Amino acid sequence: MTKSIDTKLAEIKANPASRAFILADAKDADMAFGVRATGPRHYLSARGERPARFSPEVWTREEFGHRNLPEFLDIIREVVRQGKVDIMLMSAYVTEQLAIKEGLFRDSPVTPAARANDTTDIWAIRHGGYTREPAQPFRSATIDHIQCGKLECDRSAGDFSGANLGLYSVTFVNDLERDRETLRWFKEFREEAERKQFRYFLEVFDPNVASCLPPEKLGEFINDQILRSLAGVTEAGRPLFLKIVYHGPRALEELVQYDPNLVVGVLGGSAGTTYDAFRLIHDAQKHGARVALFGRKINQAEHQLAFIEMLRFITEGRIGPEEAVRAYHGVLQGKGIPPKRPLEQDLQLTDQAMSYGGGTTTRVQVPGNPLPRTPAPPRAGDPTTGHPRPPSSAHDTDAVHPPVVSWPTHANGSPDFARMTSSQRHAFDVDRLKRRFG
Repeated sequence: MTKSIDTKLAEIKANPASRAFILADAKDADMAFGVRATGPRHYLSARGERPARFSPEVWTREEFGHRNLPEFLDIIREVVRQGKVDIMLMSAYVTEQLAIKEGLFRDSPVTPAARANDTTDIWAIRHGGYTREPAQPFRSATIDHIQCGKLECDRSAGDFSGANLGLYSVTFVNDLERDRETLRWFKEFREEAERKQFRYFLEVFDPNVASCLPPEKLGEFINDQILRSLAGVTEAGRPLFLKIVYHGPRALEELVQYDPNLVVGVLGGSAGTTYDAFRLIHDAQKHGARVALFGRKINQAEHQLAFIEMLRFITEGRIGPEEAVRAYHGVLQGKGIPPKRPLEQDLQLTDQAMSYGGGTTTRVQVPGNPLPRTPAPPRAGDPTTGHPRPPSSAHDTDAVHPPVVSWPTHANGSPDFARMTSSQRHAFDVDRLKRRFG
């Protein structure tokens, strides 16, 4: 079956005025978070709950709070069968289970993709400190394992039972030796991908540590890094498209207008309000983006299929962001699903990237004391999901109600790592990872 991504990429390159838009669901967070990657159990597929083993004297299923992997896979199956997304991004292991063993994508317009590398700045395991260090290149998955599930693929037919599309991620930290090492690994990957007929898209993320860059200059820094890094790469080795942080309309338009052959996409970032998500995809498309990869924003939605359908309606120009929020709440009401926020709160814009001029202090929920009672706060929950959690067990050190914590910044708005306490640094790390897995 013809894949929708191929049809849309051809249309975008043939007609710059086309409204063709590529939507990806990023369900690859198991490469970063482990147990918590599957998200809270407030939303399950139509199949419902999958059996789980818990010792009642230790804790209960409700206490655990997160989906197990079978429940997570059921949701992926539903999203793929819905057919509204163009790409389903997964880990290599999940790709093997659904694409190679089940053939889920064989007769579907949806293209399977796998995360092809896992740099150290996404090693967000509980109680670990890896994310606080400058990003270092690393690859767990190999191209062959992504394509066919084993060490060496048979390439004679040019067809692969797994995924023949991957996400490769780079994080520039404005340090000569580290950034050169990042590019060296990227070069090796590009050359291997070209030899093995493997397609990829490129994520270029913001620095994960202090980089001597004021926030208002990050967009320019990332744009120049992208263009400089790809200038020495011919079409055979270039990415299908980019996945980058949305730094506002000016930075996006600067990159988009530079080269019409460069297809630019944005990542979704943290869950936020429903309006944050709908406004982001609307404005990004308006200013030149042709791809959006939403992970957390979809995975934390009250009803993922309805949320995805609204995203598609927005990109097709059939509905605006505000109207889409109201329509989404109407769907929830019709299905008897309680929303995380009242409609009035869910219509608020809280994402600083979308406000085009926020303050110099960022706020995020982190483990600690009870959430202060402020007007219309988001519902407190796990720092990696933003959703409610039941009381924790003796084996779980995350608190039930994380507070809103800010961290110190310099006059130009950049984070002041020297004055951060450990809890503030953790808050900064959580916020950065939320933005990464969009």
